[in-house]
Amino acid sequence: MAAIIQVKPITDVPDIRRASAGPRDPRFFQNPYTFYAERHANGPAFFWEQYGHWCFAGFKEVSALLRDKRFGREILHVATREEIGLPEPKPHVADFDLTEKHSLLNLEPPGHTRLRMLVNRAFVSRQVEQLRPRIRQLANEIIDGFEGAESVDLIKAFAAPLPAVIIAEMIGLPAEAAPQLLNWSNRMVTMYMYGVTYEAELDANKASADFMTYLRDVIAERRRVPREDLLTHMLTAEQGGEKLSDDEVMSTAILLLNAGHEATVHTTGNGVKSILESGLDPQTLFATPEQAAATVEECLRFDAPLHLFTRYALMDMEVEGISLRKGDVVGLMLGAANRDPSRFADAGRFDPFRTDSANVSFGAGIHFCIGAPLARIELQEAMSVLFQRLPKLRLAEQPLYNDVFHFHGLEKLMVRWD
Repeated sequence: MAAIIQVKPITDVPDIRRASAGPRDPRFFQNPYTFYAERHANGPAFFWEQYGHWCFAGFKEVSALLRDKRFGREILHVATREEIGLPEPKPHVADFDLTEKHSLLNLEPPGHTRLRMLVNRAFVSRQVEQLRPRIRQLANEIIDGFEGAESVDLIKAFAAPLPAVIIAEMIGLPAEAAPQLLNWSNRMVTMYMYGVTYEAELDANKASADFMTYLRDVIAERRRVPREDLLTHMLTAEQGGEKLSDDEVMSTAILLLNAGHEATVHTTGNGVKSILESGLDPQTLFATPEQAAATVEECLRFDAPLHLFTRYALMDMEVEGISLRKGDVVGLMLGAANRDPSRFADAGRFDPFRTDSANVSFGAGIHFCIGAPLARIELQEAMSVLFQRLPKLRLAEQPLYNDVFHFHGLEKLMVRWD
């Protein structure tokens, strides 16, 4: 998710391969799929004028590049700032940068391998499967709280609090802290917006500082009094005689808290919207565990929560006829890849019964989302409970998407069920 800028301007691009779409233009972020369809018609790669770097939109190409070890999430382990023209860090976002310094999302091996092995155990499928009863219980409790209302914003009332509480409890933080954690997270993710303002950077940095202060106190308390939670596991786990530092634990906890709810919130909102607009019977879509899983996978494909994942070229190379230099940034278009007509039949149609199901919404390769098993279970259980409890659920007004490309989620989702 980290914000990456193209460090060297690229000028030698044929006009036919250039494309323009303003990431902050409502005509684009309310429906980026028209732009994606045009890109698919012209080939798997294009140069995005506004971002100033090459992007790949084809499913095959994105899948391959996510696994390609010639690209990485960090660059300074193979090049100096001067060599590639990378700007110096901004002093006014030093706290935000500190939260990302040891982030799994931004590290490359061997640091990434060590950190992931120490954290991964808590997120394997057999572990998170045990959370299904708690997720269903929480979903029912949340619905109990608003079922008597005439209408509700499903994002604020349901989609956001559920995953925030689950990941907080999993890490070892009190459920009542979830609203504050959401506040810090929402302010921090503005850093990934195109054209982020100085004021937004200051606010994101303040949220980062407050988040770290809170976690430092919790980490200190956990060292004194260990518990059966992920935070204690991270503080005590060893790999080859090495343990995580407090800063590594803090960065990992923030990543898990932020990423552990962000994609799930967006997919819940986008998925409910897709289901309600499709005219399909939700009872059929969640009739069995297998069909519930297939429905969630189609929600992830059809309207992905993350649309752009950037990586650095770690060496000079050629990809799809494009010459890349070490330090160049490439954009992998996850949302576009999921709608690639060369991979999916009738790619623009929501079809939970399709036989060609697949998606790259959680990435691939070493940076495949560590929380994917948890997110899938949360989505399956939460949406199943939602449509069981509110079988007459319908849209109360036309949903609009947030101005936060490359995150793709609804500003609100007003629904009724009378």
